Amino acid sequence: MATVTLKGNTINTLGNLPANGSKSPDFKLVKSDLSTATLADYSGKKVVLNIFPSVDTGTCAKSVRQFNEEAAELNNTAVLCISKDLPFAQGRFCGAEGIENVEMLSDFKDGNFGKAFQNEFVDGPLQALLSRAVVVLNEEGNVVYSEQVPETVDEPNYKAALEALMDA
Repeated sequence: MATVTLKGNTINTLGNLPANGSKSPDFKLVKSDLSTATLADYSGKKVVLNIFPSVDTGTCAKSVRQFNEEAAELNNTAVLCISKDLPFAQGRFCGAEGIENVEMLSDFKDGNFGKAFQNEFVDGPLQALLSRAVVVLNEEGNVVYSEQVPETVDEPNYKAALEALMDA
């Protein structure tokens, strides 16, 4: 188990994020049109996985906005914003916010993403949701950066993630 906090209170995830240098686990996530997205769909591209509990919280929404802004400048890169929110809620948020440069994906069906990446909460008030994390993959699907945000209400280190992306 990995330990993080929520407003200073300890909560745990299934385990640790994939290690730098390792192959990314495969996944199946639900797109806004209810079709399926897999890791293979992004083959040959750099990928930023912006993972969070729910787009309906301030910090999660801010991370989507920030990565949306940064993604406009990135070449050969897919920015995937991943939560267990229903695709309908993700779509409503993106429409209201003018989010167009990132792809919202949901792990609501079977939770395979949270299990594969070991960042599903196993206890506490956010149990079964995804913990806040950023994972960057190179064009070969290898992990080049990962950050498990230690305090759930804090934002990820955007600068470090984007620097790792540029170096990938």
